[in-house]
Amino acid sequence: MAHPLVTDEAIAQFRRDGVTLVRGLFADHVGALRAGVARNMDAPGPYASDNDKAGETGRFFDDYCNWQRIPEFNTVIHSSPAAQVAADLMGSLRVQLFHDHVLVKEPGTSMATPWHQDGPYYFVEGRQTVSFWSPLDPVTDATLRCVAGSHLWEKPVLPTRWVKGDAFFDPAPYMPVPDPDAEGMDIREWDMTPGDAVAFNFGILHGARGNTSRDRRRAFSLRLVGDDALYTQRPGPTSPPFPDHGMVTGDRLREDWFPVLLDRT
Repeated sequence: MAHPLVTDEAIAQFRRDGVTLVRGLFADHVGALRAGVARNMDAPGPYASDNDKAGETGRFFDDYCNWQRIPEFNTVIHSSPAAQVAADLMGSLRVQLFHDHVLVKEPGTSMATPWHQDGPYYFVEGRQTVSFWSPLDPVTDATLRCVAGSHLWEKPVLPTRWVKGDAFFDPAPYMPVPDPDAEGMDIREWDMTPGDAVAFNFGILHGARGNTSRDRRRAFSLRLVGDDALYTQRPGPTSPPFPDHGMVTGDRLREDWFPVLLDRT
């Protein structure tokens, strides 16, 4: 049976559209996650960025891969129902941790999160993937926006650097980044309360507006993979880079780096 937070409708929507909303996924852990974000911002990791872009106002902080050094993140990852919900949505027996990601837009931050798919930046291929994006503050305009069905597009979207806008890899195998608003795509977005979570496949095109409100917009993301997710070689360094991992194409992700959070086998 599925976890009580997950309805049959949500499972069907996730598998069909690649995105759904899970109310209250981290509702019991909002305080811990806020404390973890504060700790993370006080002591940023090696991948942290303020996304300083000419002409933009405010501060857009993001950082990832900190669960091993931020105890609050580690506790929430292992004690929340995220792995169970992920298994139900993906239809997977096993769930592995890929990484965590913090994104904070201070009041008056004009910079939008550019439209992108996570998958092309990662060294993972597979249908059974899920990202949970959870705000730690109420959100309306600064909520996550996802293009339904974009995980099924024939070509992946070109991964680009958020500040410079240049291509991460050779553009040849990829499609240009579209403009979903101008092209009338099926954009899903929700007003959310702290602890709610958008669940979306790594292949979903998504982005977010700037935060023009007077309140902070803190968000915690958790990226998980399932049974069919395997390592694949990309045409250059990935993001996150995870250097010197020793894996070759077709390998399962090594469990000492990417621990198994749930195993129903």
